[in-house]
Amino acid sequence: MPDGLAGERVDAALARMLGLSRTRAAELATDGRVVVDGWTVGKSDRLVAGAWLEVELPTPDAPLQTVAEPVPGMRIVHDDADLVVVDKPVGVAAHPSPGWTGRTVIGGLAGAGYTIATSGAAERQGIVHRLDVGTSGLMVVAKSEQAYSVLKQAFRDRTVDKTYHAVVQGRPDPSRGTVDAPIGRHPTLDYKWAVTAEGKASVTHYETLEVFRAASWLEVRLETGRTHQIRVHMAALRHPCVGDVTYGADPTLAARLDLSRQWLHAVRLGFVHPGTGEPVTYESDHPDDLRGALERLRAES
Repeated sequence: MPDGLAGERVDAALARMLGLSRTRAAELATDGRVVVDGWTVGKSDRLVAGAWLEVELPTPDAPLQTVAEPVPGMRIVHDDADLVVVDKPVGVAAHPSPGWTGRTVIGGLAGAGYTIATSGAAERQGIVHRLDVGTSGLMVVAKSEQAYSVLKQAFRDRTVDKTYHAVVQGRPDPSRGTVDAPIGRHPTLDYKWAVTAEGKASVTHYETLEVFRAASWLEVRLETGRTHQIRVHMAALRHPCVGDVTYGADPTLAARLDLSRQWLHAVRLGFVHPGTGEPVTYESDHPDDLRGALERLRAES
């Protein structure tokens, strides 16, 4: 084992050494495929200098297939030679992934006859950022290779305006502020993320738009773009998104509001157009289920 990996977590070390994602490296350890000096180790164990490291790599999975089929409710907000901006409905993934059998944005675009950039992994071609399955709103997908490269760099450089509306439980205090807390994999639950010392830098700005008896409506701007970032940061403030039971929301409140997912919507997306060099901004209205929940909150406040 390289001395430079001494003291690192098993999953982090494997990711660096083998070029795997942190998640895939953790899965190898969880499956008992990582052995150090003859002992099977877990993903969070630490490596020791001079140890003999063995990793059993499984047979590569077959490439994930994109199913070209229409996505009901997915609206094309803008389309040109470089990119397409879509308003993604809830229940649709950005792209195919292991275990996901539902519809995807990529499949919906293919089903509608759109040709997108071939850059990126086969199942994620053209995707420069993502929204959770349970989050609706605006996404931009690259159609040209130049647009893919330019947009990816814009997201890395944090020059993209990513604005969301969220309804959270309770009343955040202060009413506007910034959450600057690193986000990484949850230490025990692989399907969740959490604020952790070893996580990646994550910055969320929020401002309260309206206060109700049981909840608050916020405008949220992301400086970074970590998985589940708004959901994790709001939960860390003890104000989870209404309906987000994964991160501690009260299911009885969601039921009262007839809400079957987290109240979170990507309302605005702004960036410098990779083809024209001009700034562009796109906006999306609240979907019916979120609008209805907001009206019920107003009515009972």
